Amino acid sequence: MRLVTFNEYLEYAKSCSEIVIEDTKIHVGKPHRIEAYQPEEFSLETTTVWSFPDRGDWATHRGDYRGNWSPRVARNLILRYSKPGELVLDQMCGGGTTLVECKLLGRNAIGVDINYEACILALDRLNFNCNQPSSDWKEPDIKVYHGDARNLDLIEDESVDLIATHPPYANIISYSKQKKIEGDLSQVYNLEEYLRGMREVAEESFRDLKPGRFCAVLVGDTRKHR
Repeated sequence: MRLVTFNEYLEYAKSCSEIVIEDTKIHVGKPHRIEAYQPEEFSLETTTVWSFPDRGDWATHRGDYRGNWSPRVARNLILRYSKPGELVLDQMCGGGTTLVECKLLGRNAIGVDINYEACILALDRLNFNCNQPSSDWKEPDIKVYHGDARNLDLIEDESVDLIATHPPYANIISYSKQKKIEGDLSQVYNLEEYLRGMREVAEESFRDLKPGRFCAVLVGDTRKHR
């Protein structure tokens, strides 16, 4: 793991105003002006089947990072399984959906991604002033690291209050399509190899998580034969 600082993000943006995820170019480097800090209508899900009217586009949430999870999922998990000031981990943070929700909801957070450009994008999505109407909201401590979810060596044992993450569905979307990244699970074409990698992720997650707390992982079906 290596910390990617906000200043490093700004320096990156000076020389390169866009990043490429899969085949999509996404502009970075400018502070975001926020029109809405939360969804217009929101209530916690109370059943085992969650259904939303849309994916959600408040704050800096966008659908341009293909395959990222809906901020409505992240918001439900964070509100239900953590408290303000607690620590949330997303060790496959991608474009930073979980981290943005942590900032809005006052949770400290650690985001990790094996793709450096995803780390830059996550910091870009966090580049906004959070003028919250709630008087008890406090600016959380959110850090982004370039690293592998199977080796979170800078995170102490049993230090995380909630893990909320959305790993790649094997090789359905190749997030490092433009350049091969060693260890990228979205580049694994063998299902057994992918499952071995995810087992290592699970073992590392168990080490990081406080006893009795929750780990939420959103995964999709993988078909071996079509």
